[in-house]
Amino acid sequence: MAKKKTVYVCQKCGAISYKWHGQCPDCQEWNCLVETVEEAQAPQNSRFVGYAGTQSQVCSLDAVTAEEQARTSCGLSELDRVLGGGLVSGSVVLLGGDPGIGKSTLLLQTLSALGLATQSAPLYITGEESPQQVSLRAQRLGLDVSQVQLLTETQIERIIKVAQKEKPRVMVVDSIQTVYTNILQSAPGAVAQVRESAAQLVRFAKQTQTMIFLVGHVTKDGALAGPRVLEHMVDTVLYFEGDSSSRFRVLRAIKNRFGAVNELGVFAMTDRGLREINNPSAIFLSRHEEAVSGSIVMVTKEGTRPMLVEVQALVDESHTPNPRRVTVGLDQNRLAMLLAVLSRHGGIMTHDQDVFINVVGGVRINETAADLAVILSILSSLKNAVLAQDLVVFGEVGLAGEIRPVPNGIERLREASKHGFKRAIVPKANVPKEEIEDIEITAVTRLIDAIHAV
Repeated sequence: MAKKKTVYVCQKCGAISYKWHGQCPDCQEWNCLVETVEEAQAPQNSRFVGYAGTQSQVCSLDAVTAEEQARTSCGLSELDRVLGGGLVSGSVVLLGGDPGIGKSTLLLQTLSALGLATQSAPLYITGEESPQQVSLRAQRLGLDVSQVQLLTETQIERIIKVAQKEKPRVMVVDSIQTVYTNILQSAPGAVAQVRESAAQLVRFAKQTQTMIFLVGHVTKDGALAGPRVLEHMVDTVLYFEGDSSSRFRVLRAIKNRFGAVNELGVFAMTDRGLREINNPSAIFLSRHEEAVSGSIVMVTKEGTRPMLVEVQALVDESHTPNPRRVTVGLDQNRLAMLLAVLSRHGGIMTHDQDVFINVVGGVRINETAADLAVILSILSSLKNAVLAQDLVVFGEVGLAGEIRPVPNGIERLREASKHGFKRAIVPKANVPKEEIEDIEITAVTRLIDAIHAV
């Protein structure tokens, strides 16, 4: 019997090398080559062709009928929001997140709600837990799972065979890293196994119009484990985020072929499972008994939802040659740039001060609308001056010291007015033509004007 040849497979890009390298020759990542057995050449009729599940035929694009995809509600409005209005038939959703963040809990609640609402029999496939563990979780959460079917299996061919027999409308595979195919000889979780198993599930979903959720593990860096092509194959990629010390969880869409990306869903983890937070602005705003310096409220935009968050700053004298610049929820390089603008165009020096910035509630702000709030909170802490508690700000600060407009200014102001804020400092171009009830708007065009306005 011939000895099987060993090869080294990159866990990032799937490239194959016949000897070990510290750095992948293709994607240039370090320490990602893993030894495995070279796959035997499979017969032509044992492999499937095409992820879309249809035969390749050339046709005119205008001859293809484009119909609006009907959506199925998941029973959780926050999940529906992130998905773009609900599940689309034949779609494949990849859900990633840290261990213990609540991925299985969220999907079990979703299947319970779908089973009761549609009177269908969703199929939950678990490759990591025993049936008893899944049943105990459902009992602990108080869920009615009488309509939910359960299967403990990791071989993809048997999973698809059972799904073809049961014909579920919705199916969950928990998790994709535990599933394997007999076509390949590598261990479950290997790059080739994850890629091929996912391809067969995507093909099955497109052929039968089944809606599939795939649970994915994440690496220590927070990225989805396995080949990057996995994210390209599925229709939607969701990340479940949250601090282990906080009960709040954030569901974020990174990719969505049927809706907007960067939508945000907010949940709270309780002893009865995940509870939806329909008004996240109320939980991300601190309620100080007394007014404190270094705190200001801004309106950020997550997808279609304006959200009020509190930005806190602490500026203290530095006792080291290199002052510290620490941010939580913001880009640290952005902070360094804003401090330079504050020094050049505001006349406020912080070269001998440690600066710490925190966004309350664990929210991460990726837009430039937070610039003005960050600068004003730094000034408040540096001068130990308390800002008005009914003040809200937003605006982008340019390198020339100008205050630039941000998208959706009217929606941001209306959200602030709805929560009782009476004053707003905004870029001049974001001032609405019609007055917004119960809020006084101050328009600024330069950084120095914003400093004087507070």
